[in-house]
Amino acid sequence: MSWQPLESVRLFDGDVVWQRLSKLDLMELWSWSIKGVLSLVIVMLLTALTGGTLKTFWHIRLLVDHSAEVILRQIIVNTLILLAIVEVFKTTVTYFREGRVKVTFIVDTILVVMLTEVISQWFKGGDWQALTVLCGIVLVLGIVRVMAVRWSPAFRTEPHDSVPHDLPNQGGFR
Repeated sequence: MSWQPLESVRLFDGDVVWQRLSKLDLMELWSWSIKGVLSLVIVMLLTALTGGTLKTFWHIRLLVDHSAEVILRQIIVNTLILLAIVEVFKTTVTYFREGRVKVTFIVDTILVVMLTEVISQWFKGGDWQALTVLCGIVLVLGIVRVMAVRWSPAFRTEPHDSVPHDLPNQGGFR
């Protein structure tokens, strides 16, 4: 006679549950949870990217009924938004793989979104003050992007002010 039903009841015994909870690694649970959520985000981003691409192709058919300039402007804006989604996708996949987010990826994403806004405002013939502010933000983000690459810990192996003395003098420059 099998005692399996009684064993399954023992699994929910207070002492057994407490022992299992005491051995639970919260960092492993956190990592597993984050990977699950990021997997859902990746699926959602791929779905959005596919839908956006189909919508952009659908707008091409409007060239028959509307002005080419209006439709092409819409296609440009849609394409830039799709590129922003690609940047978010890159950031998510990098975090999924490496467990950290690269500043350059985030700045790239924001730059693409802000450039989309600048182009959208420009196409609308919008307020020049708003356009100037957006261009200022893009400029600051460009500077941040250059700084993030220039002083990235991934590329930095020695202080910037040091000159490697073991290299031969090439062309008289030091």
